[in-house]
Amino acid sequence: MLTYTTYSEAGGVGKTTLSANLARAHVDNGLDVLVIDFDPQDGSLSYLLGVEDGRDDEKADTLVHHLIDRPKGEFEDLIRTTEGIDVLPSHNILERLGDLLSDAASIAEQTGESFSKYGRLRHVLAKNNVPDQYDVLIVDPPATSGPHLYNAIDTTRSLVIPVELSGKGDQSISGLESVSAGIEDTLGITVGVLAVVPNRYEGLNDQDAVLNEVSDLGYDVPVTLRKRSSLFEGCWRKQCTAYRYIDEHRERKRDHELETLVKIDELADHLEDRA
Repeated sequence: MLTYTTYSEAGGVGKTTLSANLARAHVDNGLDVLVIDFDPQDGSLSYLLGVEDGRDDEKADTLVHHLIDRPKGEFEDLIRTTEGIDVLPSHNILERLGDLLSDAASIAEQTGESFSKYGRLRHVLAKNNVPDQYDVLIVDPPATSGPHLYNAIDTTRSLVIPVELSGKGDQSISGLESVSAGIEDTLGITVGVLAVVPNRYEGLNDQDAVLNEVSDLGYDVPVTLRKRSSLFEGCWRKQCTAYRYIDEHRERKRDHELETLVKIDELADHLEDRA
């Protein structure tokens, strides 16, 4: 099973856009894919894929209810499907995940039960046979350290890291090793980086310098994605992947956008080979 967390210290829509389009590429390769939107912020992956309509329903069963052993229904009923991708959508209750996990851990301690705050997602997925049902698991958490990110990485043990080739991106890369080390120390696990994915590339000298630094650090850089503002902004506007956007919302196929899909396909193939 291929499992990875799409993580960027800088956050932003590039991380979520990559998660959604990689999921679609894996589906097009004939694989069963589950994506978990673990980001409590508005404009998350659930919005991009058009499955966030129950986000503010206070009576709904959610993944969080299952994480704290208070489910209101069956796990499989949480899943929404779009473009062949199974999605566990985000919900506003994710904003309270840290407090809810701490409360559940306190109750478990008082009753002599085992409860790992940062291992709950892995526990719930295993309990519901997700590893037996899916070929690929992608988790899209917020960029900030905390229970969302720690649960995501504890579950997948691998990272795919989108980065902008800019000064800010350079800082993210230079701090990546210390961030990874901190996560490993917190969770007591080894975390692998499957790929670093430069995006919004325009061929500028400063960008090439950052790209060389990424390679010098020893990270795998299988593809570089060009700046495609019109394409990806269109995806957010129409709430779909770039594959559907080009098929259904472009009157004319544009070679440079088709080239981007080829790059995403190559990245998905690369990740599948590494798994």
